Amino acid sequence: MAKPYSGYDIALFIPNLIGYTRVVASLFSFILMIFFPDQWFLAITSYVYSFAADLFDGMAARKFNQCSTFGGLLDMVTDRCSTLGLLFILYGEYGASDNAHFGLFRMLFLSLAILDISSHWCQMYSTASLQIHHKSEEGNADRFFLVRWYYQIYPFFGYCCVSAEITYVTLYVLGHTDDELLVNIGSILLKILVPGCATKQIVNVFQLCSSCYAVADHDAKLRNKQS
Repeated sequence: MAKPYSGYDIALFIPNLIGYTRVVASLFSFILMIFFPDQWFLAITSYVYSFAADLFDGMAARKFNQCSTFGGLLDMVTDRCSTLGLLFILYGEYGASDNAHFGLFRMLFLSLAILDISSHWCQMYSTASLQIHHKSEEGNADRFFLVRWYYQIYPFFGYCCVSAEITYVTLYVLGHTDDELLVNIGSILLKILVPGCATKQIVNVFQLCSSCYAVADHDAKLRNKQS
């Protein structure tokens, strides 16, 4: 008879160990960005590792049959807090009062942060209340078509996510270097990635609306059963 799993065993699953390194890498990058801004290259390297490792913890979970609810929670919280942290850094740097357009930048990064957190939290809640995975086809069956595409068409999902994160990373780099080559590369990257980043925000808006409606619709069905 196989030994029963404990919470400690789940916490030490290989994909979750990878997840812990993502948390450490994100925190390390933020410490560098805030206290040691001259170490921007190391900060960005650490941040990009945290973002890219999201792919490998999922691969490890499937390879070793170690998918878990805890792992999904850890993954979601790390993703959202990492993005929120970088947006907070950009808010501080581009929204400094000595910037002629500081008000617009503050509103932009604040709005992006609020939309990212609220849309993903509502998506997670709306599917968790039905005990369905938030990325599953079943969980998104009645959602707006862009939301369904986002979770079912992996290239579209990858393009949106990578575009958004690398857009934020590029903005951070451009705020810390005067190197002509890096500035030119960054400008080209933004032209390629900003459309994908914008698409990600559109998906987030519809994800927020669709998930809120799904919760309200679930409430309606429960009330109809009781009447």
